[in-house]
Amino acid sequence: MSKYQPENMLVTGGAGFIGSNFIRYMLSTDKKINIINLDKLTYAGNLDNLKDLPNDLPKDLPKDLPKDLPKDLKGKSKYKFIHGDICDFDMLDSIFQEYHIDTIIHFAAESHVDRSIIGPAEFVQTNIVGTFTLLEIARKYWLKNKNSNTENCRFHHISTDEVYGTLKKDDPPFTETTQFAPNSPYSASKAASDHLVRSYLHTYGLPVIITNCSNNYGPYQNKEKFIPTVILACMNQQPIPVYGDGSNIRDWLHVIDHCKGIDTVFRKGVIGETYNIGGNFERANIDIVRIICRHMDEINPKKKPHESLISFVPDRLGHDWRYAIDAGKIERELGWRPVETFDTGIAKSIQWYGNMFRSKSVLKSSN
Repeated sequence: MSKYQPENMLVTGGAGFIGSNFIRYMLSTDKKINIINLDKLTYAGNLDNLKDLPNDLPKDLPKDLPKDLPKDLKGKSKYKFIHGDICDFDMLDSIFQEYHIDTIIHFAAESHVDRSIIGPAEFVQTNIVGTFTLLEIARKYWLKNKNSNTENCRFHHISTDEVYGTLKKDDPPFTETTQFAPNSPYSASKAASDHLVRSYLHTYGLPVIITNCSNNYGPYQNKEKFIPTVILACMNQQPIPVYGDGSNIRDWLHVIDHCKGIDTVFRKGVIGETYNIGGNFERANIDIVRIICRHMDEINPKKKPHESLISFVPDRLGHDWRYAIDAGKIERELGWRPVETFDTGIAKSIQWYGNMFRSKSVLKSSN
């Protein structure tokens, strides 16, 4: 099987949680690649996630960004950050012209379910309109202008297991052929974007690939997310909020395993195919909380076990009960499987957040 080798990669949402980890992973493993990181820097994006990378920064950044951002003094960086919106066609047009983009890894998305319930309009704009705009710019440069051979281009769309809806206790895990049944404005907007991406393959012949992942955890995750919330509550000795009775089940995937899975798919995957990427670790939310508490008891014992901080709160609207990913296809066809166990992964995450907590850094990244 021949491997696809990108040259000039546009990563959207690369200042977020998964995107920033992916950029770090790619720059450390592929010396041939040039990466352009396009991020709007909403609540979900944080340049601190990438502040130690050499970078050629624009002059029109927001005034409240950190003052110690790195600059590429020699002008030879393999990485460049651009502050912008994926809905801005003219900006995308200039990026494609200047950097000759042959690969898009599309992370940029509004992804917090609770926020989608309060304000769904932003999710429709970013996740649907933004994806459409990216597809159109790729179609213009890779198909209309005939400047590129589509065999040497890729549009890799990063999606979620939430598009499949919810499972009962004894239901089999989601596969790539599971019917979509989204239950929140967030998952509905992601499902719509998945359909758009697929339509550009069948209608125009755009070389697209889609991956749907399970819940990620690891360094640089937004502090609003479940696992960082639990870890930081333990560190601050504050109540640990758990929705409902904590019985909701998720499959957990370490972010670096996810990055390796994405790398595997866009290099070896079949154009037009969808691949599920999962961690093979299904647990109820309350069990995840207890695992973290036990780790915290060993690392930083208190008079009372950290489990005493657990506080059950009213369940959120549209809260899916169970997600589970069947990652058999990517393992059989492409040879990928998760390496990190949850115990080793959560220990590394606790250590990372502990270092950040002690240094009083502000955690702002996203999924």
